[in-house]
Amino acid sequence: MLLQLVNIVYVLVAVAIIAFVMLQQGSGAQAGSGFGGGASSTVFGARGASNFLTKSTKWLAVAFFTISMGMAMYASKQATRTGPVKPDLGVMAQQTPAKPAAQVPVAQIPTAPAQPAAAQPEPAPQPAPVQGK
Repeated sequence: MLLQLVNIVYVLVAVAIIAFVMLQQGSGAQAGSGFGGGASSTVFGARGASNFLTKSTKWLAVAFFTISMGMAMYASKQATRTGPVKPDLGVMAQQTPAKPAAQVPVAQIPTAPAQPAAAQPEPAPQPAPVQGK
């Protein structure tokens, strides 16, 4: 029950991080900053004190990584406690082994009896050569 609650909080924190990052204004979002005007004196632009979104994103990231490490430690302790885990075969594991099929005799193909060597036909005689005129 507790692990399910932690997983739900983990997903909500991840979604909140994505939302807060997407809501934040980028450093080059000002109209003239691309052409050297205004607050673009540094590479990332001049920023004042951090606002609510950046602080919230920071603490959500801390919570995300803390929950990640906690779940990883919990999973490793469970793995060493229970030993090697048998692979989960799902539906395949619930089936009973099938009985072997009844042996069906293979039909014998009749073959012609082999002819003895003496019974083979003789070669045809060659015609005699015709002598010239």
